[in-house]
Amino acid sequence: MQTIDFSPFYRSTVGFDRVFNRLDTLVGQEAKTYPPYNIERTGEDAYRISIAVAGFANGDIAIETKENSLVVKGAKPAETADKAREFLHRGIAERAFELRFQLADYVEVQGASLENGLLHLELKRELPESKKPRTIQINAAGTQPTIEDKSVN
Repeated sequence: MQTIDFSPFYRSTVGFDRVFNRLDTLVGQEAKTYPPYNIERTGEDAYRISIAVAGFANGDIAIETKENSLVVKGAKPAETADKAREFLHRGIAERAFELRFQLADYVEVQGASLENGLLHLELKRELPESKKPRTIQINAAGTQPTIEDKSVN
């Protein structure tokens, strides 16, 4: 396991504590391998997470977003004695899973669809107007309005 020292960055940056704390936690996390998934960019501010959920139905999967995190959970209902199956070979796991994704600021889940054993989550970054770039008009010298003192002594 490799450790990374972020202390030089703490000395020269202000307000990035959350970024470095998140990097510290990511270094210690084990990579999730089940179920397999893809993360792709589908546009300038659009993304798609595709998760292979073979054997799971709509009711077996829960998707939850809170603040900047996305959690996808899947669990099959317990089999009853009368529905017990005997497998000669079991290659489709169908075991419970939980995937967690950290979302950047202003990234929101737009929708989800389940087709052909793949769960597709559509995400989009929606910047508020106050965060979008804007142009500032430059006034020529001498055209700036003067502020006059109109108080009475």
